[in-house]
Amino acid sequence: MKEKRKIRSFANRLTLWIVLMMLLAMGLASWLIYEAAVDIVKEEEWKLHTAYLDTNVEEIRRMLSDVYTGTTNHVPEIEESLSNPDRMHVLMERLVSQNEYIRSCGISFVADYYPQKGHWFCPYAVRRDSTHIETMTIGDATHDYLRAEWFTEAMEKNEAYWSKPFIGSTDSITPLISYLIPIHDKTGRIVAILGADLSLKWLNEKLEKSDWKIYSKEWGGGRQEEAKARQIKSKKRLETKPYSFIITTDGTYLVHPDQERVLHKNFLTYAKESPDTADNYVARQMMAGKKGLYGVVDEVEDEPMAMDLEGQNVYFFYAPIKHTDWSIAMAIPSFNINVIAFAVGFVLLVLIALGLLAAFLVSRFIIRRATKPLKQLALSADEVAKGNFNTRLPVIKHNDEVGLLRDSFNDMQQSLAKYVEELKLTTASKAAMENELQVAHDIQMGMLPKTFPPYPERDDIDVFGSLTPAKEVGGDLFDFYIRDNQMFFCIGDVSGKGVPASLVMAVTRSLFRNISAHTSKPDHIISTLNEALVDGNETSMFVTAFVGVLDLESGILRYCNAGHDAPMLIGRGVGLLPCDPNVPLGVMPGWTFKAQEADIDPQTTIFTYTDGLTEAEDARHTQFGIDRVTTVAETLLDEGKNMSETIVSKMIEEVHAFVGEAEQSDDLTMLAIKYMKTGNAR
Repeated sequence: MKEKRKIRSFANRLTLWIVLMMLLAMGLASWLIYEAAVDIVKEEEWKLHTAYLDTNVEEIRRMLSDVYTGTTNHVPEIEESLSNPDRMHVLMERLVSQNEYIRSCGISFVADYYPQKGHWFCPYAVRRDSTHIETMTIGDATHDYLRAEWFTEAMEKNEAYWSKPFIGSTDSITPLISYLIPIHDKTGRIVAILGADLSLKWLNEKLEKSDWKIYSKEWGGGRQEEAKARQIKSKKRLETKPYSFIITTDGTYLVHPDQERVLHKNFLTYAKESPDTADNYVARQMMAGKKGLYGVVDEVEDEPMAMDLEGQNVYFFYAPIKHTDWSIAMAIPSFNINVIAFAVGFVLLVLIALGLLAAFLVSRFIIRRATKPLKQLALSADEVAKGNFNTRLPVIKHNDEVGLLRDSFNDMQQSLAKYVEELKLTTASKAAMENELQVAHDIQMGMLPKTFPPYPERDDIDVFGSLTPAKEVGGDLFDFYIRDNQMFFCIGDVSGKGVPASLVMAVTRSLFRNISAHTSKPDHIISTLNEALVDGNETSMFVTAFVGVLDLESGILRYCNAGHDAPMLIGRGVGLLPCDPNVPLGVMPGWTFKAQEADIDPQTTIFTYTDGLTEAEDARHTQFGIDRVTTVAETLLDEGKNMSETIVSKMIEEVHAFVGEAEQSDDLTMLAIKYMKTGNAR
């Protein structure tokens, strides 16, 4: 009974673990799909609302264009009819009747232009309703338009433009904005100002209809829902409905659901009073005529207005209206967008969960059925796994894979003991070798500078270096130190990899220190290194190297190159230091190496590297290349991030991102030296 229970437990555990791993993998995939779906839906919603905003902008621009076109087209006829003052009423009435957007219009003549009409003469037409247009003459001592700011400003400008918003004089209630055009007589003298008035209240109603369309599409609102929403609005409790508003370049509200704000209050004032700085940014962007979407911001704190969504998280979509100094914005509660995205993601999650459940049931059935004939063999294998190599295997009569598995176990029993002993010896040998390589790695790394910043007390130099070997030990090297107010530095690359290269690297680094301690001439250092490495070089190994001596007082760099990649200068721009290639060290005895010299400008970084940077390869064997190195350096320079550690760290990050999963093919070594001395004379 106990043996039977063990067999069932093994099958159940196998089923549980396999299905559990499948559930974990698919669960992670499901979550990623859910997150991706939410992000995609959000992005599409942002695009959709941006399109809504663009549509509103285009409709308003077209409406303003109709007002502009209709008004402008009447100017020639008005100027031809100046001799007939009574015709002006007819023209004003016709202008209003032909353009549904024009609420009223009038032509204000200069003082005493028609003596028979008096000192003031302004034929005026106003739309009372959809079928009735009333004409009249306005202008008297109580309504002296001749002294009005808009009239004097229009006379001075002598060109057509949109006026500042104002309250209509006929009812002292309706907020208006007027398109003003100067009228000239045949001599070219300004004799009148034609003004076509656009009702901002009507424009507000138009935007409210547009906002309701957005709300209806998002929530499926119909007529009943609209009536309900209006009822909620009257109670000032609507918290999820979008709203739009328009401001001028000085922040004055032209259009807003709260009519008390129009012409009387300023968006920037609300923003400044709010503790959240995000709305300040939005206000400045709109007043500057910019277009954009500003994340999720908190609305300004104000008395709870139904359409203002104070205290709610909203997305701000804003854009300028062409040919005006207006800017329009839509405030979309984040709940409206997020709930749709989350709903779509949740549906996907539920569908995936159902699929996972079905996969679990099917997998459980298949695994239990497949493991049934293996129960006895599993018990024997368990004994063998405990080290009982003489355990008798069960007799299996199946002439299939299960029988083959039983025979394999039998062969395994005979060789397993021997194999285990051999494995112990091999493992011990490998562990000893790995330990020795680790010691060699630690010794090699210990020879290189590893304290950064190395000279914290100095403000004229900034140094950072890094070496990442391709194997446990490598053949790259770099070194630097300061003597007599001069920075001695070198970087090199030994041919080959592994232990031989590391030995040559250690010798080269030690020779550099010893030779440079007695001379400041880089060509002499290189020549002496070459002769030392040529002597006894039976393996024909060579070293590419660059040695430099930077005078920290004058900024003069004296250097000598031995077959190494030219350093890069990152300062006023990005470019390679001119270098004679020469031959590598250890190749030709008696070779004459020539020193070179360059002036290093303050705040310039000397970036040296081995070919492990430029020749780093991805999985397709494409090399990182000098062009990518230059691009990274230019980007850092543009961002003002040309400190030594930043440059080296960024290069390492970019190389790793480029290489991906590909194996590192060569040692990666970089040394950056930033010269920060100021006030040098050149």
